[in-house]
Amino acid sequence: MASTNVVKIGVFVPGEVQLLDMACVDVFHMMSKEYLGLESMDMLPRHLRELAPSVSIAYITSKAYSPASPSRELLPVTSSLRIAPTHDISHPDVQPGELDVLLIPGPDPSGSWDEDVLGFVRGHAGRAETTDVLSVCTGIFVCGAAGLLHGKTVCGPRGVQDVLKKKYPSARWVGEKYRWYQDGNIWTCGGITNGNDLVAAYARAKGKHFPGPVAELACNMADVGDRGQYYGEGPKMYLAGLLWQVVKAWFVKPIKAKTS
Repeated sequence: MASTNVVKIGVFVPGEVQLLDMACVDVFHMMSKEYLGLESMDMLPRHLRELAPSVSIAYITSKAYSPASPSRELLPVTSSLRIAPTHDISHPDVQPGELDVLLIPGPDPSGSWDEDVLGFVRGHAGRAETTDVLSVCTGIFVCGAAGLLHGKTVCGPRGVQDVLKKKYPSARWVGEKYRWYQDGNIWTCGGITNGNDLVAAYARAKGKHFPGPVAELACNMADVGDRGQYYGEGPKMYLAGLLWQVVKAWFVKPIKAKTS
């Protein structure tokens, strides 16, 4: 029987965010009826394609937004990209309880957010029976500012664990060892492309929204989800490698442009 489920995902863009952080939402799309139902997917077994749920993705801004406005503001993303939002935080379709997943890609960690923005995030996190919050990279700072981390075991980027521990001491920080971690309906991960691992782990968990065969197929096609939850190297080795790259950079001579 074909699935009639619709998985509602909101990507919250509170400011300029990292493109690679946000890109992990495409792994969810690859698990959808819309993607697996494409003509190019005809080689897949029909029953497998019919197992896939429909996936609805909203791109949410904190500013007032009207899709009918010809001058609607585009949301800034790194690499000089701008995207068109579909909703703002006041829209009834994205209110707490209306989404299955709220995905928060990483903004500038030094940023600040208004109370209505933090209340929006807090409201979704408070609907644990319906909504899961997935934080990628520095999205953890938004979660922290919204008060979601108190008493939680969470990740965040490896390189700023000390900063996070000082800023949000009531959380238990495991980002030096774990690529991603779940505590209740709060799912967090390390830096940038660890968002792909987070989405893969979430989709595989108990088949909550995505049947196992569909999740595995999409992860294989996207070539994600094969890295372990634990990092292969410890924090000291990670920092040593990072510092070594910085040291080497001091000795690289600039390439002079050829004169014609």
